[in-house]
Amino acid sequence: MQGSIDVLLEFRQLLEENSELLLKLRDSTTDWVQEGFQDFFRKLCNYFLLLSGKSNAANQDLSFMEGIPGDKIAPALVLVLAQLSLFIEQKAIPRITEEIASCFPGGGARGFGYGPAFVPAEICRIFRTSGEMFLHIYIRMRTQKISVLLKKRFTAPNWVKHKEPREVHMFVDLLLQEFEEIRSEVKQILPQSLQRKHRRTDSNGSTSSSRSNPLRDDRLTRSNTQKARSQLLETHLAKLFKQKMEIFTKIENTQESVITTIVKLSLKSVQEFVRLHTFNRSGFQQIQLDIHFLKNTLKDISEDEAAVDFLLDEVIVGTAERCLDPSPLEPPVLTRLVQAKLAKNSDISAVS
Repeated sequence: MQGSIDVLLEFRQLLEENSELLLKLRDSTTDWVQEGFQDFFRKLCNYFLLLSGKSNAANQDLSFMEGIPGDKIAPALVLVLAQLSLFIEQKAIPRITEEIASCFPGGGARGFGYGPAFVPAEICRIFRTSGEMFLHIYIRMRTQKISVLLKKRFTAPNWVKHKEPREVHMFVDLLLQEFEEIRSEVKQILPQSLQRKHRRTDSNGSTSSSRSNPLRDDRLTRSNTQKARSQLLETHLAKLFKQKMEIFTKIENTQESVITTIVKLSLKSVQEFVRLHTFNRSGFQQIQLDIHFLKNTLKDISEDEAAVDFLLDEVIVGTAERCLDPSPLEPPVLTRLVQAKLAKNSDISAVS
């Protein structure tokens, strides 16, 4: 941006000289400078799109960069492009607009019929739209990787013959490692949110913890008959209507918003995977144990704790619906296994 401003100052110095030829060319030069900035930022946006893998949005001048494999694009690069787009929209364009108005107060030779050669509002709109798209691309790239991990976890075992759970499954560690890697990456690039963390008590009608969730408790004590399934569905829909909880909100250019969205989408993927399988009692208890452990750890990662808790409970409900004998682990057993896992992780961290 400083280089662009230096060029403008040099043009201003040149045009302020009392040369008759330059006075005649002043308006044309003004148009040329404005058209140059307009063309530069449009091409810059196309380069950004190419670097993110959106080659179909670029023009023919950039065809030499087409065909970048999607697996070769670093997610962090896409996140940097999102932040750069925001900077150009909010900082660079307003500053350059001020400098153009200061250096060329008379306008150009295009006249009112054609409008100005440089349209800041249009450039800001282009980069604002591109920045939002880059955030979505980053989130999609990260959630796709997590989906591969989830698919391996749920397709590998025979859930109907699952053995009694003895500890939190190692898949949970891998999932949390992915979330921690994402959080570390996002914190280096995006700014923090100015809003406070959304706790469970912030959500309409959701002030109780997962242990007292009436939907889950009701489901876990029922048999797996068709009548019970219908009653569960009715209760579930009634609860959704009562709470009016907004699970997925607009993605903002902040650390918390991006991380929370990835966590929510990942938990929705878990819900979809459990609906594709049938579980015995031990398999259901293993999912219950893993989800209970995640509930204790994700609250430090996600901004919207209420929505995340709700999605975790939905995983338990979905597993119970697909279980032949949905008998949950007793709370003391559940607590003991979770504490054993926490102690094990603490010992590993101390050694490393």
